[in-house]
Amino acid sequence: MSKFKKKKKGLPALSTASLPDIVFMLLFFFMVTTTMRETDLAIENPRLPQASEVKKLERKSLVSTIYVGKAKDSKYGDGYNRIQLNDKIGTPEDVPAFILNERGNQAEEDVPFMTTSIKADKESSVGTLADIREKLRDVNALKLSLSTHKGSNIPK
Repeated sequence: MSKFKKKKKGLPALSTASLPDIVFMLLFFFMVTTTMRETDLAIENPRLPQASEVKKLERKSLVSTIYVGKAKDSKYGDGYNRIQLNDKIGTPEDVPAFILNERGNQAEEDVPFMTTSIKADKESSVGTLADIREKLRDVNALKLSLSTHKGSNIPK
């Protein structure tokens, strides 16, 4: 019989000393990269029309969005022609002030690259959209994007 027994060597225990560091790095990463929604919709989520030719906007920080649709609250009236500019319901006459305010928030060299995006419900009146376009023309905001879903309305 031997005096010394050989011990079986197994795997060493997994060290969890660096686990809190990893968790805090992930937490910090998601806190830095996450963006919060800037506006609360006062109109119902617009049901966007479909289009066959769709292009994504490049720099979303240079996009000013105008929502057109049915108001969630009945105090703003019925119908699909309510206009939301940032967090408030407005009229086409409020659009120039909204655009000038958005330009003031951007750097001077970025102003020529600003785009106005209109997210209008399918049921919205073309007259309302034409009024908005006219007011945008008055303040020389000529880059316009109409938001849509990719698809086709044309029956096959």
